[in-house]
Amino acid sequence: MNLLFLTSQVPYPPRQGGALRTWGMISALARRHKVHILSFHPDARVPPLPAHFGDISLDVVPEPSPRPLSRRLRDLLLSRQPDMALRLESPLFRQRLAERLDAQPFDAVHIEGIEMAPFMDVLEQARPRPLIIFDDFNCEFLLQKRAFLTDLRHPARWHGALYSLVQWGRLRRYEAEICRRADCVIAVSDADARALSALVPGLRPVVVPNGVDVSTYDPHIPPAPGMEGNALVFTGKMDFRPNVDAVLWFAEEVLPRIQEQIPDVRLWVVGQRPHRRLEVLRENPAITLTGYVEDARPYIAGATVYVAPLRIGGGTRLKLLEAMAMERAVVATRLGAEGYEVQDGRELLLADDAETFAAAVVSLLKDPARRAAMGRAARRFVESCYDWSVLAPRLEALYTPRSRRLP
Repeated sequence: MNLLFLTSQVPYPPRQGGALRTWGMISALARRHKVHILSFHPDARVPPLPAHFGDISLDVVPEPSPRPLSRRLRDLLLSRQPDMALRLESPLFRQRLAERLDAQPFDAVHIEGIEMAPFMDVLEQARPRPLIIFDDFNCEFLLQKRAFLTDLRHPARWHGALYSLVQWGRLRRYEAEICRRADCVIAVSDADARALSALVPGLRPVVVPNGVDVSTYDPHIPPAPGMEGNALVFTGKMDFRPNVDAVLWFAEEVLPRIQEQIPDVRLWVVGQRPHRRLEVLRENPAITLTGYVEDARPYIAGATVYVAPLRIGGGTRLKLLEAMAMERAVVATRLGAEGYEVQDGRELLLADDAETFAAAVVSLLKDPARRAAMGRAARRFVESCYDWSVLAPRLEALYTPRSRRLP
């Protein structure tokens, strides 16, 4: 097969959710197929890709300049399009894509995430027309609905609630349109597949969950410097709204309860571009905001307990797979673990309110043997269900006529 992936960022090296998922797919498929990537990049230079993964080529287009606030406000008032459909509009990307389609036929094109969906019209005009596969990283309209309902409970966040309410409605229309136009829609979980099927009657999304290359997550990687003692770790892109909400809730509501019983506990928040709402946390000596790190694995390795206190979001969280693959004991909300067939008390602990979450973390901090057993069970779970070697056959099945999303 000759495959093309359209990505919002160069997926290698894979350092965060979307890139981790996309690179996992590409590296698995490239062992048997020829894979091309057309991606945005901060400049026009083509970064090198490792040769040992298979037959992969890369072409890049410079990222469009961020829309100024005045343009975003104008779009909010005058456009019916959601923000995500406007962020990466690029005539140059359209031109480069059309040139690639004219130069050689592709059996299938993967649109990786809703931000790349505006380029679907270029694919529809291609002759021969490739199979168009839309990989919906999150059920985006559902994410905005949950953000709206969360922010609505806090008057200080009503401006965010209003934004999410507008985006929720626009994304319902836009996401439904994209799903109807694609030949095949990928969902990352059964929950997302059900939500998309309810949005578009007759739609049959194919579930390809997030995965990891388990071999790259060695539980014995040395911890990052300074991570001794009772270390709690959260990883993720820290300007992403669900992550910001999770860390603020944990720091304000959960961490003080843990400190009552474990005074020396520390929280490490690992991820690039910490949002300005997180600046207040720098005043707390028990919390470290690392900002961008080259590799998050040493920080995960240093976690006594990994926490995923997510209250907003959709899809499935790669951060959980990374932590479990590294044999870390994990405490997560049920929303944070949504989409994974985990058993509470075996692969991780689940808790949804501050008191229960704190008690779960304290119980693990005080019980090294239980942490170790849970970590081993977690890694076995990821190896058996979520390694890309296990998931690759699901991807290859997409290229058969049976995978089309409507009867």
